[in-house]
Amino acid sequence: MAQNIYDDPGFFHGYSQLRRSQEGLAGAPEWPALRAMLPALRGLRVLDLGCGYGWFCRWAQEQGARQVQGIDVSARMLERARQLTSTGDIVYTQADLETVELPHARFDLVYSSLAFHYIEDLPRLLAKVHGALVPGAALVFSIEHPIYMAPSHPGWRVDERGQKTWPLHAYQVEGPRTTEWLAKGVLKYHRTLGTVLNALIHTGFDLRHVDEWGPSAAQLAAQPELAEERERPMMLLVSARR
Repeated sequence: MAQNIYDDPGFFHGYSQLRRSQEGLAGAPEWPALRAMLPALRGLRVLDLGCGYGWFCRWAQEQGARQVQGIDVSARMLERARQLTSTGDIVYTQADLETVELPHARFDLVYSSLAFHYIEDLPRLLAKVHGALVPGAALVFSIEHPIYMAPSHPGWRVDERGQKTWPLHAYQVEGPRTTEWLAKGVLKYHRTLGTVLNALIHTGFDLRHVDEWGPSAAQLAAQPELAEERERPMMLLVSARR
């Protein structure tokens, strides 16, 4: 079973204070790049894995998706999603992505934002997603970048000149990483970039676009605090087709 850290009261409170929690997709700096990787949603059947507050589910419905479902392991996150959703057309379901079963050939798009790095058996989940998509359908997702996840003690190192560097060690040692982020003992699973992309290929997906995300010049002008995100990639964005 995947760790359900989002139902921890302290973690959930801390998460609720994040800009992306309060502002939704507009508060996620990687959203413009992710949005550019999406197909036109009008008339599509959409599944959001790790839907959280349901921001993407509601956006997909606004774009004309004819069916939207969000799945999350956290009861607290789903409760908040339902509170923020004014229509009953979006289906929110509580399920563990480690063991979830998905209907065959049901969806035109599967989307996931910053959830797959919590999954130990990613090949199993990708196989379920592949089977749930119709031929030609899209999988678009983001995860923490392997370079960001690799350190057992992540955090910037600052030298005497004030230059920031990100410590990269044990990159080739894949497996669990227990970190402190909003709470102690947050469990994630590190995989190399090659492992992530090859898992998609071996499942039968056709890779369309890979983005080791960093802020654009316009984003830096509007949010100078994003400058450190050019020192190392924090997120990996991937678009693939069934």
